[in-house]
Amino acid sequence: MKLLQSLSLRQMLTVPYVLLVLLLAAAIGALSYSAGRLAVDTLSNQLLSEMVYRVAQAVERHVFGSGAVLETAFPAGIPAPDNVNDDVDNLRTRFWLATSVHRDPNNYAYYGDRHGQFFGLWRHSDSEAELRLRTTGGGPRTIYRFSGIDGSLRAPAQEARIFEPRERPWFQAGQRTALHTWTAVYIDFKTEELVATRARRVNNAKGEFQGVVATDLSLQHVNDFLRSLKLSANGIAYVVETDGNLIGTSRGPHLRQDATGGNARLNVEASNDPLVVASYREIAKLLHASNHGSQPRTAVFETADRQPVEAAYAHIQDAAGLDWIIVIAVPRSDFLAGVTQNFERTVILALLASLMTVLIGFMVLSVVAGDLRQLAVAARSVGDGDLNAAFDVARSDEIGDLAKSFRAMQNKLLRDRLTGLANREAFLRRVDDRLARQAAFTEPHPFAILFIDLNDFKHINDRFGHDVGDKVLQEMAQRMLGGLRSRDLVARYAGDEFVVMLDAVHNRHDAESARANLEQLLRTPLLAVDPASLAASAGAAVGLALYPDDGKDVETLVQHSDADMYRRKQARQPMIAAAPDDPSP
Repeated sequence: MKLLQSLSLRQMLTVPYVLLVLLLAAAIGALSYSAGRLAVDTLSNQLLSEMVYRVAQAVERHVFGSGAVLETAFPAGIPAPDNVNDDVDNLRTRFWLATSVHRDPNNYAYYGDRHGQFFGLWRHSDSEAELRLRTTGGGPRTIYRFSGIDGSLRAPAQEARIFEPRERPWFQAGQRTALHTWTAVYIDFKTEELVATRARRVNNAKGEFQGVVATDLSLQHVNDFLRSLKLSANGIAYVVETDGNLIGTSRGPHLRQDATGGNARLNVEASNDPLVVASYREIAKLLHASNHGSQPRTAVFETADRQPVEAAYAHIQDAAGLDWIIVIAVPRSDFLAGVTQNFERTVILALLASLMTVLIGFMVLSVVAGDLRQLAVAARSVGDGDLNAAFDVARSDEIGDLAKSFRAMQNKLLRDRLTGLANREAFLRRVDDRLARQAAFTEPHPFAILFIDLNDFKHINDRFGHDVGDKVLQEMAQRMLGGLRSRDLVARYAGDEFVVMLDAVHNRHDAESARANLEQLLRTPLLAVDPASLAASAGAAVGLALYPDDGKDVETLVQHSDADMYRRKQARQPMIAAAPDDPSP
């Protein structure tokens, strides 16, 4: 020990490395790789889960409005006409409104009946649309362009291909059930894009089946979103039906060409991407084994060539029969590429470290000095009044003990020593934090501040002494703590003044109710003073300020509640003057 004490700090940090550098080279390399791999695994799971969540949100945004579109086109209780031609004007108005609900992506709503008649409205923009109409049971549809909800129809044009609504998947699916239903994903004959259709049957005035109303959801938006994701070089994201048919992918095709040269659905098993095939097989097994719900989950598996892959997935379902799976899969080597390179560099540097032991000592010394520097900066900040000065020192040695002691000191500085409540500084910072959180909300989330001044406290101090006064303050503090919710904050502001933040209230009535309860709680006789010596309880005047009605910053809110307290205290003075004098000596 004496030998070590005789060495300078710089020598103590360099001499041991001369003897241990080769042994530590292997240990440091192994620990570095292990720690890096653990950190990467943790971060990759979080990253993949967040990306799956983003994809799920995008999918849900696309399907959310489809139900409202159908209910606007054919509201409950509105029967289908026996002949479409007899009700074209009403249908046109309702379908215009329906395609205005969520024009992107639900810009097309249509209706086909059991006689083969068809009515469809396609919105090209806010003002431009086209009417697709077939008023007989056969032949092609007639197309009319028009502008605005009541715009006149322009010259008609007939489609070249014959469109038979009764043969379409959406009509057959809607006919089979009285509830909303999704068709299987199919390729639209006009756009050659994947489409999912939400459909609902419509009855006539007799309650008999008359037709089906539907709206299309183009899945090209989903595919475009997947391709916009920033994945690793070998990573893949895709959305797939439970039967394995792809809806969209972040790379590669999601459709295939059939024998006639047209587009056809591509099943995962037929994909030429081995990562897609391997990940789907693994996720399908996991979903079959247990119902995970719609929350993102993670999994690790190996491909056919025994390469580990990390994946995240979610099962998206709704009451109308939507049943899709979202998968993001990334080879672990993509995540560990940086860690592997870092390990190789560590080994090379460790071999050179035997010639650079002094430099290593300086590097270690700089780490220690960095922690000490953080503590010094934090100490100066506390001295300048920033009691919440942050520092990142997490050590288990003497420096760590110093950091723990410093944090304990910060905590004490934010507490009132007499009552154990938060002090004024802590209260103001808590309100500032609450206001900062409000920025994340689109609508105001009200909260209230109560400013409390004890009645006749000077009289208690003068008559019974400061020791009794201190006990009264402690008793009042405990009453307030017991009468408030755990998420509310009560603090000693100054002397016999206290402040309370009611973290969340619905309206001013709730805040007034809380104030009344607190006033009643503080009005009960004091236990710290002999009742025979003090006939009345101390009580308190309680001022109220409500965010955002009375202020949008902490200073304004505190000032408003203080002024409100003062008014209530002034209103109490005439009652005190009218009361009989205290008969006690």
